[in-house]
Amino acid sequence: MNKDNKIRNVAIIAHVDHGKTTLVDGLLKTAGIFRENQVVDDRIMDSNDIERERGITILSKNTAIEYKDYKINIIDTPGHADFGGEVERVLKMANGVILVIDAFEGPMPQTKFVLRKAFDLNLPAIICINKIDRPEARTEEIQDELLSLFIQMDADESYVDSPFVYASARKGFATLDPNVVTEDMTALLDTIIEWIPAPEGSIDEPFKLLISTTDYNDYVGRIGIGKIESGIIKHGDHAAIVNYNEPEKHVNITISNIYEFKGLNRVEVNSSTCGNIVAVTGVEGINIGDTICSPDAVEALPFVKISEPTLSVTFSVNDGPFAGKEGKYVTSRQIRNRLYKELQTDVSLNVEDTDTTDAFKVSGRGELHLSVLIENMRREGYEFLVSKPEVLYKKDEDGKLLEPIETVIIDVDEEYVGAIIEKLGRRKGELLDMKPSKGGFTRLEFSIPARGLIGYRQEFMTDTRGNGVINTQFDSYKKHKGEIPKRNLGSLIAFETGTATAYGLGQAQDRGLLFVSPADEVYEGMVVGSNAKGLDIEVNVCKRKQQTNIRSAAADDAIRLFPPKIMSLEELMEFIEPDELIEVTPKSLRLRKKILNTNLRYKSHKNKK
Repeated sequence: MNKDNKIRNVAIIAHVDHGKTTLVDGLLKTAGIFRENQVVDDRIMDSNDIERERGITILSKNTAIEYKDYKINIIDTPGHADFGGEVERVLKMANGVILVIDAFEGPMPQTKFVLRKAFDLNLPAIICINKIDRPEARTEEIQDELLSLFIQMDADESYVDSPFVYASARKGFATLDPNVVTEDMTALLDTIIEWIPAPEGSIDEPFKLLISTTDYNDYVGRIGIGKIESGIIKHGDHAAIVNYNEPEKHVNITISNIYEFKGLNRVEVNSSTCGNIVAVTGVEGINIGDTICSPDAVEALPFVKISEPTLSVTFSVNDGPFAGKEGKYVTSRQIRNRLYKELQTDVSLNVEDTDTTDAFKVSGRGELHLSVLIENMRREGYEFLVSKPEVLYKKDEDGKLLEPIETVIIDVDEEYVGAIIEKLGRRKGELLDMKPSKGGFTRLEFSIPARGLIGYRQEFMTDTRGNGVINTQFDSYKKHKGEIPKRNLGSLIAFETGTATAYGLGQAQDRGLLFVSPADEVYEGMVVGSNAKGLDIEVNVCKRKQQTNIRSAAADDAIRLFPPKIMSLEELMEFIEPDELIEVTPKSLRLRKKILNTNLRYKSHKNKK
């Protein structure tokens, strides 16, 4: 058997949090990538701090293991809908998929999405039912649910015969019989070799390499990662870059460095043959979807068009009183360079310059997608302002306004169903389906405009007391659904710049819920709380009690303050109004009005009326 048949390229796909990344850990351990006594972090493929903290995979990762003379290239993909663009592209490198499904939750909205992508590319699937060690596992029911889903999705008959493997990724075992516990993941590795076909393509043809994902390194610049579709690629080869979706593109280059994957490392090689997944460096201007090919046979390989962004925010230079105090990178040039650098690795993102040099329009797939970028920049030392997220509209041939519509699936206790239907109804949500779900829950399915979901997650967690599960998935652009009522909360706005005092906050808290504590620095125009009446009210949180010889200093102790509400970045993005901005610094997240001066803000409001 030649070397071509000893390669297996497999992508791991699943709904968010069903255990893909933990499963890869188990495969790496079974294949002996780590020494027996080596201490290894959980979810080693999630290298980014935010990925670890939130338990989500954001960027696809590549690894490769040697097993029984076979080289198995494994691609770990994101499960969250906001990073679906990553999934679409990396499947072009795979010859089959492992579909991971939680043994309790079963098929979920994103399961359907990733499966559809696999069906479109006709990739054979291995079904891995994970977390079978959970006490509430429903292994047999889930097999039936999945087969029903295949029929519902009009899958090819071959998918009904897909092999089932049962696993506990956390405990590091996989088995073909759910009642038998094994010692490792050998059963899954053997199934990959048997079920996933070897890559097609001939060594004798001119080389073609399709770039499916990119990375960036400050030392070598842009790194292109993809599968060699045919031929042998060698160090020093002359090549051409072309693109199926950009027919005019044609760049002549020389291949400088080629890397294959081994375990978690990239190993430099002089040449690599068709079927292998490789990384190439030293190639200027390489993009996702490009084909690197021999100058003797210039032909662009078809590539999926990247899904368009549906949500945008404006990044701008911090012009507040505290500007530059906490951040390392604060100028428009530094912010612009960082945003455009992000485009090197995230093709689902779009960055545009605006009329002013101090602001940039950044569009992404959803709130999570944009908040991860903001959080990354914040941790790197950037300081900037962010506007309220806005949906991106389109127009049809007749000039009618279209807007992005999302499918929302909610699992919740029956007692909260009424409140959810009422709230989403007000936000132009349409109830498509309602049925009993597992574990005493009710499953609701809605179709709702994307703008109707901005600000809803926060309400949802409150309404369901943290017990509900909400999943969203982009559906399509449809006719504009009309006006949606705005939030009924107003803002408490600091009247002057200074230090918040217990006395000033004590008086302000009668007007609403506070966001700041005593001794916090505030400035004029900063939002220091929310007001349930829906009005914007100026408050003086820096006010001090007048000292006289009659009052004793101990009287201040009588002030009882409620704990302030500290909001996360996502909560701020949901709470913010169009005339407000989020001030993002490495140390702080503040909410403020666009116009800080009270008199100017009043005049502007009056003129609008």
